[in-house]
Amino acid sequence: MGWKAMTKVYVVRHGETDWNRQGRLQGATDVPLNTNGIAQATACRQYFSENKAVAIFTSPLQRAYNTATILNEPFQLPLTPLPQFKERTFGQAEGMTYEERSKVYPRKNYPGQESFPHFIERLKEGLRIIEQRYPDDTVILIAHGAVIHNLFQIVENDDLFPQNARLSNGGISTMYTKNGKWWLGKYNETHHLMH
Repeated sequence: MGWKAMTKVYVVRHGETDWNRQGRLQGATDVPLNTNGIAQATACRQYFSENKAVAIFTSPLQRAYNTATILNEPFQLPLTPLPQFKERTFGQAEGMTYEERSKVYPRKNYPGQESFPHFIERLKEGLRIIEQRYPDDTVILIAHGAVIHNLFQIVENDDLFPQNARLSNGGISTMYTKNGKWWLGKYNETHHLMH
């Protein structure tokens, strides 16, 4: 049987921010990591000392970029910010808690929010860039909650991922290509965060 080249991506959700802790919608708002988030990013190093990768891609927003930088310190892998993986823009709902949003926008039709088709299209473009640059290698991608949730809708076996599943800050999931399609391996591994 012929072995086919495969791209493997470890998808890491950025470390915690104060807005995460307060349940506020972040979107494009550039909120920094908090102390706990820095600790989570540092804990991810342990995972990647056992699961090797050759490069890191990250959303350019600082909560993802700084997670990537902290995680990368012992490895010094090439690090590339890709705007395709920025969090979805939620317009006027950014900064609101779930309670506040559900009162003002019960249908989630937030003014100024990025359209869903546009969001999905740029995520697919981001995956194409990674696959073109690393057709038979393993890379790390640091991204955001809504980005990761929707990457899992793009994969062939999306039923593997329960719709309402929580994605932990610092949690790591695995996607890979097979026969020209993306598949989900494991999702939201957190054992490295327990120490």
